[in-house]
Amino acid sequence: MATSSINTNPGALIALRNLERTNRSLAETQNRVSTGLKVTGAIDDASNFAIAQGIRGDIKALGAVTQGLNNAKGIAKVAIAGTTSISDLLQTVRQKLTELSNEGITTTQRSILQNDFNQLISQAANFIDNAVFNGVNMLDTAIASPSISTLSNINGGTLTLSNTDLRTQVLALAGVSVGSASSTQAVLNAQYGALESTVNAALGSLGAEARALELQTAFLDQITDATEEGLGNIVDADMARESARLTALQVRQQLGVQVLGIANQAPQILLGLFQ
Repeated sequence: MATSSINTNPGALIALRNLERTNRSLAETQNRVSTGLKVTGAIDDASNFAIAQGIRGDIKALGAVTQGLNNAKGIAKVAIAGTTSISDLLQTVRQKLTELSNEGITTTQRSILQNDFNQLISQAANFIDNAVFNGVNMLDTAIASPSISTLSNINGGTLTLSNTDLRTQVLALAGVSVGSASSTQAVLNAQYGALESTVNAALGSLGAEARALELQTAFLDQITDATEEGLGNIVDADMARESARLTALQVRQQLGVQVLGIANQAPQILLGLFQ
């Protein structure tokens, strides 16, 4: 190829190619700086982008599982609060029943104690009515399933929250006869004893199940953090390195423009041959 051609300028072509290469690298670096990612799409790195998309799906699934666990924790805590309130109330109920089982009290005193007993049982029923979270009442099997299962991981594992029917036994205690000392003593041994035993069992099971939900939620939080960290290792840009690279490319771009300008001026020298 002629080195003194005005039709073809090899130097300018080389400078142009280098400038275009610099501009592409500069655009890529600017994209990394603006997004904070070194892999923003399949064009950047097909395999790592595909891997990252799968990991992002896992993270979203873990978030959904955690949300379900938190909902179950809310149900459990409300149920525990209701059961604990009933348990505290039963201490006073037992006191009243013990007083009613005393044959030495007067008819007036028995009437007063009986009214007090009825009010306490009514309050226990109110506790059950109010032990509702997100439309679920774990203390009344008439309006809820015997148990609630919630996902505990993204592989289909579950944790179960057990329902305890306290309403039936509270209503059974509300319908007893405490008109005499002997009948009251029978209530203490039967209906009250059954309710107290059920309440204690409910506290034990609900407490254990709520603790399991808490532990699983904390574990999933750790798994989510570790997964997000792993995702960052794949797609996140090293901003310190990209900053240095951006500065270098900007300088290279400026030099490339100058070199291209010099190369484009080379054919002007040929004009001197025709003077």
